Amino acid sequence: MTVTDEYLANNADYASTFEGPLPMPPGKHVAVVACMDARLDVYRILGLNEGEAHVIRNAGGVVTDDVVRSLAISQRLLGTREIILIHHTDCGMLTFTDDDFKRSIQEETGVKPPWAAEAFGDLAEDVRQSLRRIEGSPFVTKHVSARGFVFDVATGKLNEVTL
Repeated sequence: MTVTDEYLANNADYASTFEGPLPMPPGKHVAVVACMDARLDVYRILGLNEGEAHVIRNAGGVVTDDVVRSLAISQRLLGTREIILIHHTDCGMLTFTDDDFKRSIQEETGVKPPWAAEAFGDLAEDVRQSLRRIEGSPFVTKHVSARGFVFDVATGKLNEVTL
């Protein structure tokens, strides 16, 4: 049995008690941008329930062009008004540089990736950079609040980072 098969069995259990469709817009009008790290259970960290927030995840929780695209859709079409950014301690994005990563891929495949990995050396500064990218975007303008945090994987606490 593969892990996917195990998850499909879990889904059968979930579906057996599923209470039907939720409204498409998130009930709390919040969008969360977080790292994809498996140690971050965004729903438990924030106490979210299904249908309350859009959760957008990528490596590092970095605000990239694709995150801006998702946030613009979230705000303009589905009514979100708050943005929460979550980076975390002990992040893998702190362990390499974009240049080294791209070089290793190019050496293995013969093709240099056209995209930036967005590695960073300072958690708080990258949260600030992501906040500045949101504030500077002409596409993400419908929010009343954009706040950034670093989740401590040792304590479970969120620590706010301000501009």
